[in-house]
Amino acid sequence: MEILIEILLKAGRSAVELSLFILLPVMVVMLSLMRLLEARGALDWVVAKLAPLLKPFGLTGLGVFAALQINFVSFAAPMATLTMMDQRGASDRHIAATLAMVFAMSQANAALPMMTMGLDIGLTLLWSLIGGLAAAAATYYLFGRGLSAAEGVVDEHLSHPVAESAKGVLDVINRAGAEAFKLAVGAIPMLVLSLVVVTALRTFGAIDLLTSLLAPLLDLLAIDRALVLPALTKYLAGGTAMMGVMDEMRRAGQVSVELLNASAGFLISPFDLPGVAVLIAAGPRVARVWKPAALGACIGIALRTVGHLVFA
Repeated sequence: MEILIEILLKAGRSAVELSLFILLPVMVVMLSLMRLLEARGALDWVVAKLAPLLKPFGLTGLGVFAALQINFVSFAAPMATLTMMDQRGASDRHIAATLAMVFAMSQANAALPMMTMGLDIGLTLLWSLIGGLAAAAATYYLFGRGLSAAEGVVDEHLSHPVAESAKGVLDVINRAGAEAFKLAVGAIPMLVLSLVVVTALRTFGAIDLLTSLLAPLLDLLAIDRALVLPALTKYLAGGTAMMGVMDEMRRAGQVSVELLNASAGFLISPFDLPGVAVLIAAGPRVARVWKPAALGACIGIALRTVGHLVFA
């Protein structure tokens, strides 16, 4: 019983520290910046310029918004864009390509706070873009080619607050701060649960047993055994939980900065059980195309993985 209480207290303390002292400050700054750019019309201008360039990859203007949201806001932010595509008449092929891109890209709520652990954010964003575009193209032209291409009259304008005065700017910053606080506090339960489970498995030897069973395969593929725990956590509990585990391992000296950056390609994305479940809830048409989108995402994540391994 004492061991269980110690595990609970340690996991709770780590989760609160990670959420309030790392995740919250980073997300407040980034969300405030993104929302200000949005309110000033800068993002509308960027989308208008990029949309024609990304059209050959199977993406529309709303797809560009989704890419900005996943990379600079959070993994759940593209839900609003996917819902609009679902409801406004975007074709199934375009929805599938956008969903694949989101699955394959780096999620801001994990990548940005992990800068404090030594993550190379420039390299991560570069390969996030490359992997996302590859996933979108693979889905649009290969895995989703049998989907309907029928396109309605799509309104690609996203409504958002306008900041034309000092008061408007302050309102936008306050809303962004509240959004960041909600994200940080909302992450605490999942972080606590995942850290409790992971710490318990580690304490009772389950992780060591799994690692020893996988050792021949890991050695054959030249994969560091230390990645078993964060990878298992990521694909079962999500990117935020993985970030918590990686933070613990970095503090303990079990993962180097080099290994962190080399593994970012397959560890930092919303392509996991919680992420897929959240994103496909954006609408019935989004849910129907998740399979070709998932196949396309595998191409993008594989490309990101190779990129990080070679250039990290």
